[in-house]
Amino acid sequence: MRKLFTLGLFVFASIAFGQQKLKAADKMFKSMSYVEAAKLYEEYLEKNDTPSTETITNIADTYYFNNDMRKALPWYQKLYEIQGQNLSDLYMLRYTQSLRGVRDYDKANSLTKDYLKKKAVNGQVKEFANNQMLLDSMAKKPSLYEIRNLEVNTPNSDFGTAYYGTKMIYSSSFDDGATKLYSYNQQPFLSMLVAEVNLSNGSLFNQKPFLEEVNSNYHDATITFASDLKTFYYTTNTLKKKKLKNDAGGTNNFQIIKAWLDGDKVTKTEKLFFNSLDYSVGHPSLSADGKWLFFVSDMPGGIGETDIYVCEVFEDGKLNSPVNLGPKINTVGREMFPFYSNGVLYFSSEGHYGFGGLDVFESKHNGKDFSYPKNLGEPINSNKDDFSYIIDNDLKTGYFSSNREMGKGDDDIYYFTKKIPPCNQIVQGTVRNSKTQVNIEGATIKVYDGFGDLVNEYTTNADGKFEFELPCNGSYKVEASKPNHTSEKKEIATLDKNGDIINLDFKLTSLDDLVVKDKITGNEKVDINPIFFNYDKWDITPQAAAELDKVVFVMNNFPNVKIRIESHTDSRGKDLYNLKLSDKRAKSTQSYILSKGIAAERIESAVGFGETRLTNKCSNGVKCTEDQHFANRRSDFIIVTK
Repeated sequence: MRKLFTLGLFVFASIAFGQQKLKAADKMFKSMSYVEAAKLYEEYLEKNDTPSTETITNIADTYYFNNDMRKALPWYQKLYEIQGQNLSDLYMLRYTQSLRGVRDYDKANSLTKDYLKKKAVNGQVKEFANNQMLLDSMAKKPSLYEIRNLEVNTPNSDFGTAYYGTKMIYSSSFDDGATKLYSYNQQPFLSMLVAEVNLSNGSLFNQKPFLEEVNSNYHDATITFASDLKTFYYTTNTLKKKKLKNDAGGTNNFQIIKAWLDGDKVTKTEKLFFNSLDYSVGHPSLSADGKWLFFVSDMPGGIGETDIYVCEVFEDGKLNSPVNLGPKINTVGREMFPFYSNGVLYFSSEGHYGFGGLDVFESKHNGKDFSYPKNLGEPINSNKDDFSYIIDNDLKTGYFSSNREMGKGDDDIYYFTKKIPPCNQIVQGTVRNSKTQVNIEGATIKVYDGFGDLVNEYTTNADGKFEFELPCNGSYKVEASKPNHTSEKKEIATLDKNGDIINLDFKLTSLDDLVVKDKITGNEKVDINPIFFNYDKWDITPQAAAELDKVVFVMNNFPNVKIRIESHTDSRGKDLYNLKLSDKRAKSTQSYILSKGIAAERIESAVGFGETRLTNKCSNGVKCTEDQHFANRRSDFIIVTK
């Protein structure tokens, strides 16, 4: 389903066999007759095994547009070997998509990451990693979806369902006996069919052509209705007097037609003002309130091959100028088949991270902007094209289309049922070092419920980050910890808002950040400012208490730590007096620490050494400055065990 953008010049006559094969193949390629082009390129390659870079590119694209990724891959590989990281964004995408098409996800992911990093596209690297992590986590959970291939599918292409009241309209290239075939895939042109719906299992039946006035001799597909079913928009070839109207290069582009209904009769049709001979517009989708029209186009000024646009629909039915949805939604590749419902834009993309081909994504609108697209995962998505996703207002049933393996035809319509997801909120955050602000890898995150029971535990990654889900409407305590670090607990409450994100950051202190090594003895000791006592006193002053509380903090947060207390004086005063005074001060600091609930066995000793352990030359009789004497008046809290 490389379909509907763009048709190109229609070629119905065969090329004379006497013509040079490569020229014939190139001509077919240029006219988008890819089935015929592939045959001619294969005949050319039988006698020429050194094709040019241009021919390699055309051959790869021919298979790519025919959805034959296994044959496209070796040619994109050759192109990559020639051009390497200089390969354009578009062809790097096609190369990695071909790898995904054959399920070589590891190589595709590795190439994409390296390519994005080299281009320094940091936002895309982050989005790529987030989507990869999301799909990995989704694979570990039971899917909310159950899917079923419908009996209405034919060997040709059937896709593009749209709600039409209690009925369903879809696009089909069913064989109606027409002699003209679409040269792109050698199938009949698409027509729109209307079908009854079996509400019990989603089956479509009693299908018949939808309104003769909107079924031309060429492609007519992808339709959307206003809620009153009196107006609709649909995609068709650019025609003039029922004949193809091509641009200057011979390409026939698509246009969107607006039509008015009276009962089952079309009373009026109108081309949208932004239709053009020079580019395509198609795949229209109206919001439920009729205020916004989403569509797809390859008009100039876009981001990729095809982008999604939106325009406002005024009360009188007139349309405002189209606005590109921007790089958050659109990529260098194709974005297709928008469907907007309940504040969520569903669309298909080959540029966002997925399984291969077109994948279905959802993006929520917050009133101002769309969120980063989220892949719907398996079984909605596969390594082939998955697209045209629609879902009912109750978010329980819907349809999508796919050309995945084991289908009945080219593109098939699938019906799905979706379970209501359990209400969960995402908790995410980072654990950092409180002093250095460096993220902490390997920290343990424990979650406790309202009864204090452990719910689960997690570990921070190399970036110090964590993420987990909690059920809605609950109260929890979350604790971050790591050996030789402090721990921190925070309380959170989850609300009744499924998918909301709670940000929760922690700061832990490393024991190493609270310890210094004595320059003279080499002993590790608690890092505090000097403790001052009043003259000839040993009672604890407020300033001393503030410093001693740092020691208490260490011992409370690191239960394995044991210390010994050593107090010292300078050399002024009598030796025996200084010895007794320092010992009283050591015992006083010990009593203070014990009064804070620290067990006595964790203080090995509390001894005063007077002036017996001076740190400098300032002994008795030596003239020293006040600062030099101050260096000897100290209390050390030496770590014995940690």
